[in-house]
Amino acid sequence: MATQTKWSPLQSLHTALHQARGNTDRLFDVVREDALYERPIPERHRIIFYIGHLEAFDWNLLRDHLFSLTSRTPEFDKLFAFGIDPVGGGLPTDKPDDWPSLPDVRQYVQSLRTQIDDALHARRFREAGIPEGYSPESLLHVAVEHRRMHAETLAYMLHQLPHAKKIPQPQAAAAFSSSSSENPLMEISEGRVTLGLARGTGTNFGWDNEFEAITVSGPGFRINKYMVTNGEYLPFIEAEGYSRPEFWSAADWEWKEQNAICLPAFWKKSGARWLYRGMFEDIALPESWPVYVSHAEASAYARWSGQSLPTEAQWHRAAYGTPQGDERPHPWGSAEPSPSLGNFDFARWDAAPVNAYPAGKSAFGVEGLLGNGWEWTSTPFGPFPGFQPFAFYPGYSANFFDDNHFVIKGGSSRTAACLLRRSFRNWFQPHYQYVYAGFRCVCD
Repeated sequence: MATQTKWSPLQSLHTALHQARGNTDRLFDVVREDALYERPIPERHRIIFYIGHLEAFDWNLLRDHLFSLTSRTPEFDKLFAFGIDPVGGGLPTDKPDDWPSLPDVRQYVQSLRTQIDDALHARRFREAGIPEGYSPESLLHVAVEHRRMHAETLAYMLHQLPHAKKIPQPQAAAAFSSSSSENPLMEISEGRVTLGLARGTGTNFGWDNEFEAITVSGPGFRINKYMVTNGEYLPFIEAEGYSRPEFWSAADWEWKEQNAICLPAFWKKSGARWLYRGMFEDIALPESWPVYVSHAEASAYARWSGQSLPTEAQWHRAAYGTPQGDERPHPWGSAEPSPSLGNFDFARWDAAPVNAYPAGKSAFGVEGLLGNGWEWTSTPFGPFPGFQPFAFYPGYSANFFDDNHFVIKGGSSRTAACLLRRSFRNWFQPHYQYVYAGFRCVCD
């Protein structure tokens, strides 16, 4: 007889999986069908890969560790198993004809969904029992959050797809707009911060790199009230910041020169006008929106301005700390994320003014810390003391503990609400321009 387990939490997670599927399905519907074999970002797979990958990931994860099912399409399971980490080593050279037909991929997707859903409904779990550390709840959390993370990856990929190859979608208006260019430095008092999650307490899910919790103390500092805007970044370009090696590390300068990088990936120049590549149209550069740049570009701007990027601990202190020394679950307090508190959870396709959500400010008065753009830190992505890789996904974090990825915190307009927890950590290599990531500066 198949192993029995609690059903109510699994029902909730199964519902969440269905909702996450709908989210990514709607993203693929944005792409005109004749463009599904395009590669909007040179370092990434073609769009067709991601249609199959999301299902293959769920299937490979759950079939191997939760169900007793036999694969009907092992060649597709392998083909769609792994994405590409954009860290050099040459660009992919595959051609559209190297991939299966769209009907075949869609049939594969539907077949896997049916098998997964039937097995979950019937609770057909492994006859030999589920190994320790492989609880159905944990595995389904991984499947749901993996898909929600890919919903953001797909969005910034599609952002680079030519507008004519997309079907325009409506967009909610930003809550508030101001032409003010002031971005004062806010005083953050010395204090302690908690990074990560304590293992074995509560029932909240966390990825392996979120454990174990550590406490860090640090001196006071000052940090920008808002993320650095397009309008603030423009003087750096006009001062020929991209042509002055003193603002760039040797590796960053080499990358910039080899790839002829001279402006953010979301910017365009049309004669004397600066334009912004919105999701569905080019618009006049919105100076009040956060600038989206690579870690290399953010670091160069910070040096040019005589400042630096915050460490992960400094960002946490500004976001979750208080002058009294305690810490909040969210910058604004204990209330759950809602549309009035930030630009997140798929509310908009594009950014919003950095001062659009004053209700979401931290105890120190710092605004826009969750949503509207991830924020680069100067902290290399690495393990906390007590780190243990997921037994069922050992390379999820450990493969990137290489001193060539940096922690980013916060979230963007396309970040799911479940990923806005205080302990969540994201990371990218320093020369990747396409993610919805900006920054703010700090000084002593």
